[in-house]
Amino acid sequence: MDTPETPLNQRFRGYLPVIIDIETAGFNPKKNALLEIAAVIVEYNSLNELEITERYTTHVVPFKNAELDPAALKFNGIDPYHPFRMAIEEKEALDMLFKPIKHAVKRNNCTRAILVGHNPAFDISFLNAAIQRTQTKRSPFHPFSTFDTATLGGLAYQQTVLAKIAQTAGLEWDNEKAHSALYDAEKTAELFCLIVNRWKKLAERDH
Repeated sequence: MDTPETPLNQRFRGYLPVIIDIETAGFNPKKNALLEIAAVIVEYNSLNELEITERYTTHVVPFKNAELDPAALKFNGIDPYHPFRMAIEEKEALDMLFKPIKHAVKRNNCTRAILVGHNPAFDISFLNAAIQRTQTKRSPFHPFSTFDTATLGGLAYQQTVLAKIAQTAGLEWDNEKAHSALYDAEKTAELFCLIVNRWKKLAERDH
């Protein structure tokens, strides 16, 4: 992609927000498999408003000796060994996602990416566990700082559940598509952009 007219380095103290959603086979990042991961990059458009510019997603092969919680698989509807998942190994998945994120960090003159998620403690714990497991070097992400759209949604729309925030904010929501990593990441990204852009307009009005 071309360098944006206005890089994002001044907006979030040198961090580039990247929305991440992860689907897993349980709640323990060291024991349960990471099954699907999506990343959505947001940048300024010509009006200096945040918008989605890139989307990436992949299915992931369960790591060796990973535990698969049947309740988690029933919830997200993923069959880890389905022949048409086209899943790739964790290391390959991280390399595939990190490459465009690093490019986006660079073209926005940022120092690193910061994970944006809905209750992101879950996502960053699984991401960090996969990074450690695969001995992936030079992750673009801050290792523990995050932006949480559940908190932002509570502030802006008096809701904390992603579906309810999205609906209150006037975004489309399809329950049939929810709990796909890419769909949830896109909706989280749309919500994040909406709140940041709304705040910008409020700040401009007050000045």
